[in-house]
Amino acid sequence: METTTHKIEFISQGFLLKGVLHLPQAGQPPLVVGSHGLEGSKESAKQKVLSTLLVKNNIAFFRFDHRGCGKSQGDFITDTSLEKRTADFINAVQHVLDLGKTSRDLAIFGSSLGGSTCINAWNTLLQMDVRLCGAVLCSAPAKSRTVEKIPTGANNGRPALPLSFFKKNLLFNITKKAVSLSNVLIFHGDADEVVPVSNAHDIYTLAKEPKRLIIHENGDHQMTSKKDQAEFEKEAAAWFLHCFSQ
Repeated sequence: METTTHKIEFISQGFLLKGVLHLPQAGQPPLVVGSHGLEGSKESAKQKVLSTLLVKNNIAFFRFDHRGCGKSQGDFITDTSLEKRTADFINAVQHVLDLGKTSRDLAIFGSSLGGSTCINAWNTLLQMDVRLCGAVLCSAPAKSRTVEKIPTGANNGRPALPLSFFKKNLLFNITKKAVSLSNVLIFHGDADEVVPVSNAHDIYTLAKEPKRLIIHENGDHQMTSKKDQAEFEKEAAAWFLHCFSQ
């Protein structure tokens, strides 16, 4: 199948953000927009998988770097919060839709903090000129206080993070916002060492039907099991296709 790839730039609250739009050959396809995790980027594994998987199913996919991440403008330490990520996500959706290369049938994807971003953005997206068809969430925290492994140590991309960074920017409880979700597929590992699986159960309990919860036995936060990855690919593609067919 022939596909086209477009490098996209857009502005979110004064920051120049960069992304990639993957389009199938079919005209005016439905659109999925993805949000990566806290220290991820548009090059994160699940984002790359979806960029191929969805296009094969005649679905467009847009992946981008949030501010302070990847090739987008911003400083990770000063420009990261759930609200800022949510603004980036909404602006990404609006910009891609305004390009006119897709239909206005929209579904969303988020991994880890990206899943929280999707939940937080849901009600705003419902008020936009789109048909919000559904979501796929992976290892998403609804309550940040439940997070068990906070990445404070320095790495190649940034200096060490003080606990005050998380208390100031990433302290949230969006559990109640899950009541607005529908057509949501949730993946979570029951051995997630970062975000306890209780978050997935809380989100699933509150979300509206249709909904589905897939718990990976002994699954970790990064979904490193090849078996779990294969199930993710199969079930996520089927879920998005079902969402858009309704």
